[in-house]
Amino acid sequence: MRHGEVYNPNRVLYGRLPGFALSDRGQQMAEAAAAAIVAQGRPVGRLLASPLERAQQSAQPIAKATGLDIVTDERVIEPTNWFEGKVNHGKGAAFRNPKNWHKFWNPFLPSWGEPYRSVANRMRSAMDDAWNTEGEGDIVVVSHQSPIWMTHLDIAGKPLTHDPRKRRCDLSSITSFEKRNGEWVEVDYRNPAADLLKNAIDVGAV
Repeated sequence: MRHGEVYNPNRVLYGRLPGFALSDRGQQMAEAAAAAIVAQGRPVGRLLASPLERAQQSAQPIAKATGLDIVTDERVIEPTNWFEGKVNHGKGAAFRNPKNWHKFWNPFLPSWGEPYRSVANRMRSAMDDAWNTEGEGDIVVVSHQSPIWMTHLDIAGKPLTHDPRKRRCDLSSITSFEKRNGEWVEVDYRNPAADLLKNAIDVGAV
């Protein structure tokens, strides 16, 4: 599950920076996602979340609904990014400034942040460990757009290099995977907060 909308009036790329919490609408999104999970009627056995505030806040409605403790897992955190704290929207966007273009020398890595392969590997590691942990029920992991999309591409056997503007990973969306014959398979994508997306600000993702 991706976190909800972040309060980000200046539209900066917040990455791992502290102080970026859910907006009121983001809280509503998280509650909608939690309600969708509960409505499935399936038991939830574990709840993991990135250490960043927006992910922890998004996990709280699920914790309240299921009675589970939130287990923090550093491996599902947002990737590092050289552009953290810079404006990421409109004419003043950092990527439009020629002074920053030296960071784009290798879009396949990418050269401006944590390598895509590193992100996919740590997500897979977290998923494997969660799957192999003794217990019953679904495992909910609250993470971020880039790590979730890297997981989608990697499990689908697709190249990790991509256009971030074309990710299918909306705020508070739920991408589901399960293991079949020892291999991860994507089985579902849902957007329980779709009605709240129209006016949402979503420009802070790496």
